[in-house]
Amino acid sequence: MEISIPIAHEVYLKIADRLNEQGDYATSCLPKGFLLVSNGQELDEEAVGFGFPVVKRGLQTLFPGGIELAVSQHGSIRLVQAVFALNLVEKIHRLGIGSVNIGLVYALKNSVAALIRRIPPLRGLLTVVSSGLQKTFGWKTTYEATGLKATIKMIHTIHEETGKVKVEVDLTDLPASITEVVVMNEQGARFFDRYIDSSGISLQGKKIGCWDEVTADEACFSSASHQVVFKLGRVKGARLYRGRELVGSRLAWAGFGYSFPPSTKNFIYELAIERLA
Repeated sequence: MEISIPIAHEVYLKIADRLNEQGDYATSCLPKGFLLVSNGQELDEEAVGFGFPVVKRGLQTLFPGGIELAVSQHGSIRLVQAVFALNLVEKIHRLGIGSVNIGLVYALKNSVAALIRRIPPLRGLLTVVSSGLQKTFGWKTTYEATGLKATIKMIHTIHEETGKVKVEVDLTDLPASITEVVVMNEQGARFFDRYIDSSGISLQGKKIGCWDEVTADEACFSSASHQVVFKLGRVKGARLYRGRELVGSRLAWAGFGYSFPPSTKNFIYELAIERLA
């Protein structure tokens, strides 16, 4: 099933339950959230879209391996239910050898990723080192099934006339071992390279950072090339982060992530998509 919803002049929201495994990025094999389409062009690149859930069990992260969709319409309002089955973990794959299955390698990888996000002065150096290692050893990122499975149901109420989306996240079926839930809302980094928030902060390109907390009440990313903006706000009980990474043909995402504990059984937020004047 593929769902395409008009929300502004020549701008659509699109979601599908089939995978595009022929894409250039590792995330092409994942079932993505809502993608922005402007003038017939998908704007996601490596990004996982709007309303994309991941869960953590300590340092390990579980990604969706499947999605089931259902849609109904009431006038100009669309209700889209997306049920994500999270059962994949990120793996390092080496051509001719297969997946690397050494626990220490993944512990180091996850620790480096945490440092990149938490310590800004180290980001440039660690990103260069990480990219260098992948190129030297011929490593590529893949996703493989694991023994644990989590299910998250998301209901999107989409107002076609205003471009506003209400997202309800149902966490009642999460396993007890889950320690953190993150809901991503992102699109492609080459298209969305400017961040603005209600506190007056305006950042361009690399100055946006790759995982910094948003303290303003409302924040947005904008695309000058397609004249479109997506924005959302902070929600009580969750931390809101912004980020943008553009590294060759490996990373190309820009957007936000809500982080909250699994004890939050029902999480609700609102997303707005607008055309620039």
